[in-house]
Amino acid sequence: MRCVFSLLSAEQSQPVCQNASFIMKIIVKRRRGHLAALSIAAVVIMVGVPLWWRTTETYRAWLPVSQIQELSKLQLQLSADVEVVFSRGTVTPEQQKKLPLTQTQDEEHRVDEDTALSYRYETRYRTATVMEEDALNQPTAAEADLSLHTLSESPCGSLVVYVIPESSTLLPQDVDVYIGRRRTAFLRIGAKMRVGRTLEQLLAHMEPRVKQVLQVMSFSHTDITAALSDRVRLSPGNKESIADSMRAFKSSPGYEITFSLLNPDPKSHRLHWDIEGAAQTYIQPLLTKLAPVANFSMDSQTLYYAVLGVSPRFDSSRSTYTLNADSLAHVINPVEARLGSNAASSNPVLNFLLYVPDAHHSPLYIHDRKKQEVPSNAFHSPRWGGIMVYNVNDFYGPEAVFPVDINIDMAKVMGVFLAQLRLLLGVQSSSAPPGFLVAPCGTAGLADWELDRLMWSRSVENVATATTTITSLAQLLDQIGNIVINDNIAEQVSSAVTSLQLAVAELESGNLGFALQYSKEAILASERAFFDPSLLHLLYFPDDQKFAIYIPLFLPMCVPILLSLLKIISDARQKRRDKQAKKD
Repeated sequence: MRCVFSLLSAEQSQPVCQNASFIMKIIVKRRRGHLAALSIAAVVIMVGVPLWWRTTETYRAWLPVSQIQELSKLQLQLSADVEVVFSRGTVTPEQQKKLPLTQTQDEEHRVDEDTALSYRYETRYRTATVMEEDALNQPTAAEADLSLHTLSESPCGSLVVYVIPESSTLLPQDVDVYIGRRRTAFLRIGAKMRVGRTLEQLLAHMEPRVKQVLQVMSFSHTDITAALSDRVRLSPGNKESIADSMRAFKSSPGYEITFSLLNPDPKSHRLHWDIEGAAQTYIQPLLTKLAPVANFSMDSQTLYYAVLGVSPRFDSSRSTYTLNADSLAHVINPVEARLGSNAASSNPVLNFLLYVPDAHHSPLYIHDRKKQEVPSNAFHSPRWGGIMVYNVNDFYGPEAVFPVDINIDMAKVMGVFLAQLRLLLGVQSSSAPPGFLVAPCGTAGLADWELDRLMWSRSVENVATATTTITSLAQLLDQIGNIVINDNIAEQVSSAVTSLQLAVAELESGNLGFALQYSKEAILASERAFFDPSLLHLLYFPDDQKFAIYIPLFLPMCVPILLSLLKIISDARQKRRDKQAKKD
């Protein structure tokens, strides 16, 4: 070959060199294009795709999912401390030496497959001190209760049962147990119970009575299951518990109380009511005592020309007007439209209406389903409020000058409203067993042990509600991946879980005050997290909308890169086939 090329002339070799250089330029240019396409593809894959993924991903902060799943299986244990104090003459000196320090009883109840309740009663035994013996020598049980309260105040959620001899004059003859206004009860022990009985037999004989005292003054399984009505389905046998739970307002951090005076005929009478003074005298002591449960605010208004939604029937036999029980449901709606609402607050509103009939429909009486007059001449609507009819027909004399000035007896009115307020807030005194005497609650409108009963129920209700809310939120966030979970939502969820754990632990320890406080914090945090508006930002952003946005942006850039990569792959395959052909 060298001989052949050497024999070529200069004119003949010049085109051959030009063709070789042209071919080399094409090869270099093609290789440069391949390298450029590969470089762009590498940059897009290694830098562009991760950067796009990172900048467009939905931010989801960490949530304590495992702890939420543990709380979804609600396992509550309520512990109550009871102190049984034996006064002089109830136990012998030998029995005093053998008194046990403490006894613990446990009860377990399976409500459903996800909810279980257990109750622990820790009873401590001791003898009365000298000062307590002096207090028990008071003439009446109420005075003895007050004297014992001044000596020492029992903590919230605990009870003290004083065992007194049969010869004591504190209790009437037909009364065995007296329940005072505080957290104290008196239990009379008969002489036959002590004669010929050992200490173990005496304590075993007293145990049912002490348990009855606990169910009246503390919590009962019926009350606790009623507090779980939103979480579990109550059995049909608990009709009374179902009615009570439906009547009372649900647990809330605050309530608004509105007193309204309805004057349908200002031309007939000019009404005067000292609502401010009456509320401070009769209602405020109750609200002050309920401060650990919720915050309350009160306001009042007078509505003129406000009439009932139904026309009362005239009873010719008594010359009176009546409202039947069937028509009471139609009374509220027309009146409620004029009551107004506080838009600045999301707290439930308790409405108390005082209706003064006009002269043409007076007197007006409310009849129950048995066609009997209601003594209070009032009725209440579950989770709404109450209405009282106040008749003033006695002021219409033959020489009366209209409008007649009428001063309303606020003591009578507030007595009815106070009873309705207790029912609507869930203050329910369970029926006392035979042989029990329950002291009236007094001017405060609420006994200490009634407050404890309410706090037990509200603590359990708050824990159950917060647990359900936070579990539902976790399930929702797990099912819908487009929802953004901001840091503030994660903080609220973590705060709710921590408060729930603390509330459950305090209930187990018997610290009722702390348990209620933590349960309130848990329900507030869970509600704030569940109803946070940021959860809805990307909720309605489906995949077809994503493709509609991304395709016009990425398709023009991706098509040339994909075609170049396909060309590179095709050339590589062709080159491999050419090499294989030369070898063959």
